[in-house]
Amino acid sequence: MEKLIKVAMGFEKADLVLKGGNVINVYTGEIEVADIAVCDGYIAGVGDYSGIEEVDVCGKYLAPGFIDGHLHIESTMLSPSNFAKAIMPWGTTTGICDPHEIANVCGEAGVDYMIRESKQTPFDAVFMAPSCVPATPYENNGATIDAKGVDRLLDKCHGVGEFMNAPGVVYGDKDVLNKLKCAKNRGVVVDGHYPMASAKELNAYIGAGISTDHECTDIVDACDKIRRGMYVLIREGSATKNLKDLFPIINNKTLRRLVFCTDDRQVHDLLNIGHINNNIKLAIEMGLHPIDAITIATLNAAECYKLFDRGAIAPGKIADIVVIDDINKLNILQVYKKGVLVAENGKALFDAKILDCKDVKNTVHIKDICKDDFKLKLNSNKVRVMGIEPHNVTTKSLEAEVCVKDGEYVTSANLSKIAVVERHKNTGNIGIGLLEGYDIKGGAIAVSVAHDSHNIIVCGDNDEDMAIAVNEIKRVGGGMTAVHNGKVFDTLELPIAGLMSDKEIGYIAEKTEKLNKYATEVLKVNKDVEPFMTLSFMSLVVIPELKISDKGLFDYKSFKFVQIEVE
Repeated sequence: MEKLIKVAMGFEKADLVLKGGNVINVYTGEIEVADIAVCDGYIAGVGDYSGIEEVDVCGKYLAPGFIDGHLHIESTMLSPSNFAKAIMPWGTTTGICDPHEIANVCGEAGVDYMIRESKQTPFDAVFMAPSCVPATPYENNGATIDAKGVDRLLDKCHGVGEFMNAPGVVYGDKDVLNKLKCAKNRGVVVDGHYPMASAKELNAYIGAGISTDHECTDIVDACDKIRRGMYVLIREGSATKNLKDLFPIINNKTLRRLVFCTDDRQVHDLLNIGHINNNIKLAIEMGLHPIDAITIATLNAAECYKLFDRGAIAPGKIADIVVIDDINKLNILQVYKKGVLVAENGKALFDAKILDCKDVKNTVHIKDICKDDFKLKLNSNKVRVMGIEPHNVTTKSLEAEVCVKDGEYVTSANLSKIAVVERHKNTGNIGIGLLEGYDIKGGAIAVSVAHDSHNIIVCGDNDEDMAIAVNEIKRVGGGMTAVHNGKVFDTLELPIAGLMSDKEIGYIAEKTEKLNKYATEVLKVNKDVEPFMTLSFMSLVVIPELKISDKGLFDYKSFKFVQIEVE
C-alpha cells in the first residue's frame, strides 16, 4: 500500500506505465485520454505518470480485463492450463468456474485437481463449490458431495455453484437447505439455475439466497428475474445461444443487472471466434453502445460476484487490462494480467502445465456392449419423443406414432435412437429413447460427456453402430467418437475424467472440428445443432422438457420418470 500511494502521488516511478491510451471508464461511460500507472500488479493511478517501463498505447483503447460470469472449463475439453492459454489472448482474465462436471465423476478430488492446475496459470479461475453432485437422484453419477462436502470446499472456493435442484430448494429438501445455510453463514454468492419458475417459486428460490441465473431463454423470464433482484447472465455458448433473444431486455434501467457468460463453449469456437469478447462484439453489432457492452463484461460481473478488486481501470484495482485497436470492432492487441503482458496478437505468452493426476483418470467402468443392448421394446406404437430445439439445450416433449414389429421399435426415417449407458459403477443401466431433429444417418456418435452425471450418451440410426461407438469410448477411457457403416471414423481421447484431454490445444481443436464436420457432412446430423455438444445435453434432466438418463425418460414439468409409451 505504501509503495502504491507513493506511485499514485508521483513520488516514485511506476513499474509499468501504459502511455496516452483511450481509457474506457465503466463507471461513467466516458473515454479518457490518460496514462495508466501499474505498481506490484495493481493500478496506482490514471492520469499523467512516468514508469520504469513505458509502453506507448496512443490511439488504442484500454478496457478492464473481461470476466466470464459462468463457465465450465471441462466443457471445452481442455485441461485448466490449456483453457487459460486458449482464452487469455481474447481478453478474458477472470472466470467464474463451476467444476461440477468433474465433481460428478470424481467428487472433491476432481475439484482439487481443477484448482491446483489452474494455479499454474496467470488466469484467475474463481471456483464455485458444486452444489448439486449429483444434480438429482434420477441418474447414476460417480460421486456425492453433501452439505458437509460443500462446506469443506468453501474453504477453497469463492461461492456456491449453480443450484440445479430447484424443486429441492422451493420444497425444502433438508440436504439442499443445509447447503444453502453453509453459503449464508459464510456470506458467499450462490449461483442459480431455474428455467420456467412460477412467480411464487421464483420468490422462494431467491429468498433462499440465490442471486444469479443463466438459464433465461426469453425476455419474460429474464425480466421477471431482474425485477426480483437477480443478476441475469446472458449466455452465448457453442450449443446454447441466448444473446439474440435476450438482447431486447438491455436498456438503461436493466443494464447494471446483466452479466455475460459462455457456460459451455467448445475448443474450436474458442480458437476461431473467441470467448467473452465474442459476447461483447455481438452485442455491439446488434446496436449496443460499446462501453455498455464492455461494462456488462467487466464491472457488472465483478460486482455480481463480489470481486471488488477488479472490473474497472481505477486506483487499487488489479491491473487486468485489454488493449484494443478499435472499440467497435474489438480487435485485441495485448492482454495484461496483474500488470504482466500475458498475450499479444492472438497468442498466449505462457506455456500450459498439465498436471498428471491419477485421481481423475480411469473413470469408465462398463461391460462390453452389444447391439441387442439397444433394442427398444414397445407395447404401443404411440410414443414420447424428445424434440431438439436448435441453438438451445432445451427439448420439447412430443408424441409420435412409430412402427413396431414383434414388440420392438423399427427404425424410423425422422427419428434417431438415443441411449445413456451408465459408466461409473458398472450397473449395466441403459436408458433408451427417441430423438427428433437430430437426423443422424448411416452410423452413430457417442461421447462420455453427458451433463450432468457424465455417463456415456450415444445416438444413431442402427444398434450395431451404437454398440461400436460405446465400446470405442470404453477402449480409450473416455472420449468422443463417430462410427459410420460399422467402422470407427475417428476418436478424441478424453482421459481426464472422461471429460478433458491432456493433449495440446491444436490437437484437440483439430480432432473436435474434424469429428463435428464428419457428423454433419457424412452422418447428416442436422446442421442447426452442434453435433456432440447438443447430444451431451440430452441427458440434462434439470432442463425442460423431456430428457433421458441411464434410468429412463424424465419429464421436467412433472419432475418424474415417464414411460416411453403414451397411454
